[in-house]
Amino acid sequence: MEHKQDLGHKELRHKLNRDDDVVVQPSDGSGEPVRITTNSTTLEPVDEQDVSFFHDFIAGGVAGSASVVVGHPMDTLKVRMQTSKGNASMWSLATSYGGLPSLFRGMAAPLSTACVINAIIFSSYGWSSRMYDEHIGEEMQMLNAATPPAIHDSSVKAFTCGSFAGLVQALVICPQEHIKCRLQIQHGKGSPDHLYKGPLQAARNIVQLHGITGLYRGWCITCWREVPAFGAYFAFYDIFKDRINTFFANQELRQQQQQQRRNSDNSSNNNMTLNLPGEIVSTSSLEDIPPAIAHHHHTWLSSALAGGTTGALTWAMVYPFDVIKTQIQTMPMTTDASERKISAVTRKLVAQYGWQRLFRGLTVTCLRAFPVNGIIFPVYEYTLMHVCALEY
Repeated sequence: MEHKQDLGHKELRHKLNRDDDVVVQPSDGSGEPVRITTNSTTLEPVDEQDVSFFHDFIAGGVAGSASVVVGHPMDTLKVRMQTSKGNASMWSLATSYGGLPSLFRGMAAPLSTACVINAIIFSSYGWSSRMYDEHIGEEMQMLNAATPPAIHDSSVKAFTCGSFAGLVQALVICPQEHIKCRLQIQHGKGSPDHLYKGPLQAARNIVQLHGITGLYRGWCITCWREVPAFGAYFAFYDIFKDRINTFFANQELRQQQQQQRRNSDNSSNNNMTLNLPGEIVSTSSLEDIPPAIAHHHHTWLSSALAGGTTGALTWAMVYPFDVIKTQIQTMPMTTDASERKISAVTRKLVAQYGWQRLFRGLTVTCLRAFPVNGIIFPVYEYTLMHVCALEY
């Protein structure tokens, strides 16, 4: 059923539906801030309210699948680093489980659920944004009526709605990651620990022996990781994207200014007042300058840089929770419940390996997070733009 979108996360579809507006403050402090319009696409504008769950599902699925293919080998390496004994090298961990192709082992599980997970994330965020606006946003506007809206207001909304989206999608990702982790640490066929042929057999086996709750092993620590991570993820993405867009707008204004100077030198009839080189154009001269036109690669580059940076940063913030989750989800299924408690696992890891064990694999995770999150937003936005355009 189609639902009307009132998007709280402005960068997910804002630039797909209309021209981006970037506010630039003159560098010399004079004049009013300048609003620069950048045309991000040549496709017909898409009304925000025409974005349906179906559009989210398709665009999110394509983006999620792309991110899984890009990031799964390094995710496998991360899991092996978190669960290995001693300090084996990355190359050894990559090849000792059946060669380099083994890095793609367990990819079927996340790939098969990527579409659902991303649809849940985006639709949950959209729904919670509408609820926020209806029940909290109006009160915030009344409180801030005397002053212009501060950037932290939108960041609080993004963090709140992102945290809710993280909690909802944890319902899907917990069993999926549980199965994935068990497949990733298996050695080749014939080895004693090769218990499952694939994700479906693993899921059936776990449910038959331990019930549905067996699939949700590590649920609490998964929520500890997902809720703050997605809250920070959406909030930081908006902030970084705004800053990067402003930077590109400044660069294009400088290019326009240089072109204006060249045109003025070549035309005696040009009576336009020029600013000094390198100075950001002020309001008084804005009407004499054509609007800045953003190139396609600027649009996608901004999204990729913001997504990649945000992904790496949020992973660094919650990484110890991921280490503990991996330990819990790769313990033998017969492990006593008292030994699987978060506090017990944490104490055991620290006692055996020190606090640094909680950050083992962080480097490879951040290296993986940048391309994975750098590709998911551009692919999502690009796919959504074209899917919506097909109906017009």
